[in-house]
Amino acid sequence: MSVYTLGISAYYHDSAAALVRDGVVVAAAQQERFSRVRHDPAFPSSAIAYCLDHAGISLADLDAVVYYEDPKLKFGRVLSSFASAGPRGIGPFSAVLPEWLSWKRDVLTRVDGELQAMGRGAAPRTVASQHHRSHAASAFFPSPFENAAVLTIDGVGEWQTTTIWHGRGNSLELVNSVSYPHSVGMLYSAFTYYCGFKVDSGEYKLMGLAPYGEPKYADIIRRELVNMRPDGSFTLNMKYFEFHQGSRMVGSGFEKLFGAPIRDAESELEQRHCDLAASVQVVTEEIVLGLARAAVEQTGERALVMAGGVALNCVANGVLSRSGIVDQLWIQPAAGDAGCALGAALDHSVEKHGRPHLSGGTDGMSGALLGPGFSDEEIEQFLTSNGYAFQSYAQEKLYDEVASHLAEGAVVGWFQGRMEFGPRSLGARSIIGDPRDREMQKRMNLKIKFRESFRPFAPAVLAEDAQDYFGLVGDSPYMLVVAEVADRIKTAAALKPGGPSRGLGSINETRSELPSITHVDLSARVQTVTEHDNAPFARLLRAFKAATDCPVLVNTSFNVRGEPIVHTPEDAYRCFMRTGMDVLVLGGHVLHKDDQPPFVEANDWRDEIPLD
Repeated sequence: MSVYTLGISAYYHDSAAALVRDGVVVAAAQQERFSRVRHDPAFPSSAIAYCLDHAGISLADLDAVVYYEDPKLKFGRVLSSFASAGPRGIGPFSAVLPEWLSWKRDVLTRVDGELQAMGRGAAPRTVASQHHRSHAASAFFPSPFENAAVLTIDGVGEWQTTTIWHGRGNSLELVNSVSYPHSVGMLYSAFTYYCGFKVDSGEYKLMGLAPYGEPKYADIIRRELVNMRPDGSFTLNMKYFEFHQGSRMVGSGFEKLFGAPIRDAESELEQRHCDLAASVQVVTEEIVLGLARAAVEQTGERALVMAGGVALNCVANGVLSRSGIVDQLWIQPAAGDAGCALGAALDHSVEKHGRPHLSGGTDGMSGALLGPGFSDEEIEQFLTSNGYAFQSYAQEKLYDEVASHLAEGAVVGWFQGRMEFGPRSLGARSIIGDPRDREMQKRMNLKIKFRESFRPFAPAVLAEDAQDYFGLVGDSPYMLVVAEVADRIKTAAALKPGGPSRGLGSINETRSELPSITHVDLSARVQTVTEHDNAPFARLLRAFKAATDCPVLVNTSFNVRGEPIVHTPEDAYRCFMRTGMDVLVLGGHVLHKDDQPPFVEANDWRDEIPLD
């Protein structure tokens, strides 16, 4: 009889649930996709219900429920921070302590109560894992490696901010760690905050801004903010930070060090912000390389797996992949706290049932396509009942039809199969376009995504063609590695000594034959696509290649700024009609914007987009 383990992360940000059966990941989803609240921290009842329904079980069929971290250890850190902050911390900590005293320190009881309230059977009593162990388990156990060094880096868990583990077979052994307040994640978030972006969601904007600048402040960061040691460890100079006092990331000391006040959100970006972003990015890469080197030396392994929020820094991942420090690199696609639900479940299940996916020579993430899916019949019923115009196609005809629209410049909403788990759209809930179109980036940013024009877009490429277009080392199935575009597709100007200009004023310059996915530094955040990981998306790429001789598409998440990635056909249709997309593909059904009935909403939804 199959044995099921449910993992849960909740109450901070990106709540999620994951279900593992006999060591195999069968379902995982973030609560935000159901609630439509971005980074939803609420108890993931909808995600849990999906996991149970997908497996056809009740809570009573579970062998264990595992919460992703230890609330008692975390409460100890909160109290310690409160004590060390002194009088300045009274206000901020007074705001959070009531929750900790009333229920957060005993959060497992809260989880048990929430599960009971779902009315889906009697679940086992919830047990706690630890935050970085959950990250480590999410990185190692579904990886394709029998043995590996494991590196987790984030803001903070209970106490740890960075850990090195040795993964062997079905076991994980802690080798080394760095503890709060010394944190790479907090360092990067401090600059995110200083440059006017929202902490815990704006870090990827800072990373995207970095190529427009020069690392002019890197020496100041190395000299004043962070001490990097030869053994890979590091400490922060806490006199410049305020996050440990509870109110904000940085204050007057940071402003004085860098000669300007904290940028107001949505105010004009200046070149200095680009230079600040470039500077902290370079230093972060140096820290990550030092930690990876330490992980290899301390475990004796040449394969490395990673998780934690900093593992989503795909620029640093690209530098690491090319460094020669490791022979093989695998990164958990849900590297943030949502992935901790998966790690918590796997940590419990693998001990008893092993890692069955290893016999197949692949990873255990099923292409990260672990969320809900909708049949063509369900989609057709939705479209017909609402009077929406559509045409239906058999599979092979569908790919040729969509490829022809893309080749003619259409922006397409692509909704196929099971939803992705993690922050990236990987060809199941994607907005796609022709990367050869030099206007595509501007059009997608301003008329479809409604976001900053400096933000780059990622390419999806057939894995067998990737080396012809990008300087990748290995594959990048989860869009977590940045690589330079190949010389053969760069423009003559880009090949000149010194390369193309990189300031904010150069956003619209053409740098390669694929201008819409080539960033100002000639890089791209690449997704390699295979038939095994995502057959429909691979077949669409082949159809586009047959039509255009180009095996690459622009691939961005199917959402607009401030909203989660779409979950249902209804979410997809609403996003399609609100934006400048031309064509929507829901399973085997194709919808054209011009054929749709008038779409009216009570309010201007763009007024509600969060400024983050």
